[in-house]
Amino acid sequence: MSGATLKRLLEGAGHSVSRHAILPDDPEQVREWVRARLAEPDCDGVVTTGGTGIAPRDSTFEALASMVEKPLPGFGELFRMLSYQEIGSAAMLSRALGGVASGRFLFCLPGSPQAVTLALLKLILPELGHLVGEMRRNEKR
Repeated sequence: MSGATLKRLLEGAGHSVSRHAILPDDPEQVREWVRARLAEPDCDGVVTTGGTGIAPRDSTFEALASMVEKPLPGFGELFRMLSYQEIGSAAMLSRALGGVASGRFLFCLPGSPQAVTLALLKLILPELGHLVGEMRRNEKR
């Protein structure tokens, strides 16, 4: 459900979603799928949903954090602050992540549609045009 929310909000804001997949909670499979997407010439970035919590199966953070070359710590900090306003202290359990990987943006969001909506509407979409412009300017395509 959160993947459909993600796709709907991105496309509703005029962005295209070229690929999407539902993957098992397997760090290597997640890492390889994201790495392959980031290597595609027309890819500006990747946004994942799910696997950022503290349950034993939640491994997206571990799978992808090592790929981030330039972390955007403010993204996770602001996301948790905004989440706190909505859900209270449980917000501290989120390991939402943002950064630059392979010269493209990478965001890892929690798996709830509410979290995806919050992250996109309040943080990602308002800055996505600028972020993509910066990434494209720094890369010769």
